[in-house]
Amino acid sequence: MRKLVVEALEKDGYDVVGVADGSQLLVRLTNHYRLRPDPEPIDLIVTDIRMPIVSGLDIVQGLRDADWATPIVIMTAFGNVETRLRAEAMGAALLDKPFEIELLRTVARTLLGETSRGHEPTP
Repeated sequence: MRKLVVEALEKDGYDVVGVADGSQLLVRLTNHYRLRPDPEPIDLIVTDIRMPIVSGLDIVQGLRDADWATPIVIMTAFGNVETRLRAEAMGAALLDKPFEIELLRTVARTLLGETSRGHEPTP
């Protein structure tokens, strides 16, 4: 799923970094901001709820607790009302798997305030 998401967003012209688990995501976020003198902001985070080491919801909660307003898309195959309410309370979009990749692309454009990336949707 990660590979499919990365490829779809790259085809839309986004610079994408894929990581395998929650700890790698935390390390990437930390290194991005701590190791660069003037880092560009991360525009969007796409994460899964169930990941090894740290869950996507825990990462989102930590980012929100640190006052990060970065738009976030959370994917899950295990969504329920409680999960949806928690995601919404943190201002994250929740996509239930399986979903059409076009839905992710549309949600990404919406969260980033874009109407189009200038690319035709991949069939």
